[in-house]
Amino acid sequence: MSDRTTDLRDELPDGNRRRVFDDLVAGRPTVWLPEVAGDDPAPEAGRISAVGQTPEAGQTPAAAHLTSALIDAAEDRFRWFAPLFEELFPETRPTGGIIESPLQKVGALASALTDEFGQPFPADLWVKRDDALAVSGSVKSRGGIHEVLEVALDTARDLGIDLSEGPTAFLRDDVRARLSQRRIVVGSTGNLGLSIGLMSAILGFSVTVHMSHDAKAWKKSMLRASGVDVVEHATDFTQAVHAGRAAAEADPVAHFIDDENSLSLFAGYAVAGRRLAGQLAAASVVGDAQHPLTVYLPCGIGGAPGGITYGLTSVFGDAVRCVFVEPVSMPAFLLGRLTGLDDAISVAEVGLGALTLADGLAVGRPSGFVGKAVGDRVAGYATVTDDDLLRTLAVAEAAAGLRLEPSGCAGLRAAGHVMAAGAGGAAGTHVAWLTGGSLMPDEEYAQLLDAGRRLLRR
Repeated sequence: MSDRTTDLRDELPDGNRRRVFDDLVAGRPTVWLPEVAGDDPAPEAGRISAVGQTPEAGQTPAAAHLTSALIDAAEDRFRWFAPLFEELFPETRPTGGIIESPLQKVGALASALTDEFGQPFPADLWVKRDDALAVSGSVKSRGGIHEVLEVALDTARDLGIDLSEGPTAFLRDDVRARLSQRRIVVGSTGNLGLSIGLMSAILGFSVTVHMSHDAKAWKKSMLRASGVDVVEHATDFTQAVHAGRAAAEADPVAHFIDDENSLSLFAGYAVAGRRLAGQLAAASVVGDAQHPLTVYLPCGIGGAPGGITYGLTSVFGDAVRCVFVEPVSMPAFLLGRLTGLDDAISVAEVGLGALTLADGLAVGRPSGFVGKAVGDRVAGYATVTDDDLLRTLAVAEAAAGLRLEPSGCAGLRAAGHVMAAGAGGAAGTHVAWLTGGSLMPDEEYAQLLDAGRRLLRR
């Protein structure tokens, strides 16, 4: 154990928090449930006040502007663009141009996972199918698409483009030609880059996506085939983001989408949390003190799960427990919250950071904005191994016909870990948020599925 790691451990309170830290540093799957353990979830971090109220001191500038009105505006923006989506993505016509994924109950999958891992999984298990979401098939889609839409509206105003006919004006060749004079830049491990790159290119923007060394080759190829400029980096996500930011700052016609601090991304994700509440109500699923709701969210830098958590807690309050799930080699958000340092610490400082199959979650340093904005709303954290993600991928295909990326399996696997940790037992409804898979090339998926099958116990 390095001196830095030892110092960090010594600064933690005795007991549970040190146990979790030891598991984390050793690369062992672990669960941290601050409320159950009686731990303060983030003793050194600033906190956000109730929705719509003035934030407390110590927050990031972005968190200081986070209000329910921001999420209302994002919902309105999605609705305004719905006629355009109906034209661009015919699969959204049954939902009136609203980009949303189905909610599906998977009792048979819960039983199969229980058999495979030898620990109980929630019997009342549902999955939120962002693996099948329109445009880019991932939890990143809504946030990325939302910011592109916001930029498109701002650019149209700047250029004097007439939008009196509504959002379908963006289908006109003359509008696309004028948008092509502006550039959108983002740094990504894969799925955010896909959503932003594909949506931006469809509207006519010039696009540059800076990709970290974790990004899959097929995602880079898909972007390039859509006319996106992909810049590859032999470094991690954080360095790719910083390179993208520097490039955008040097380009007077570029807009940088900042995965570390963007309110627009966050607002798009938060809309998803609100919509899940509506889907649960439509399925006659109650979420209250007597019927708690537990939602397992794959976590990279924290933006998508943070926004979803904000949206869910604004509807359900304490009746919802959001659990962030990360790879054992990249537990950036957990490390930041556990130590209270948020983005002031990276996993490399405790000897972690190895490559993971969960490329969408391969982030070494969390978003400080998200940690301070919603850290006190997160009920728990869990880490999972790559082998367990592959096993879950194989079980999900066999038991429920789900075609997932390893990242998309994180929430499913964590449900068993959290149940084993004794956090409320099987009470209430459990939802694993899926991501990735629908756009994956058949050959890529077949290799992952074969690897998962070879790891199965039976």
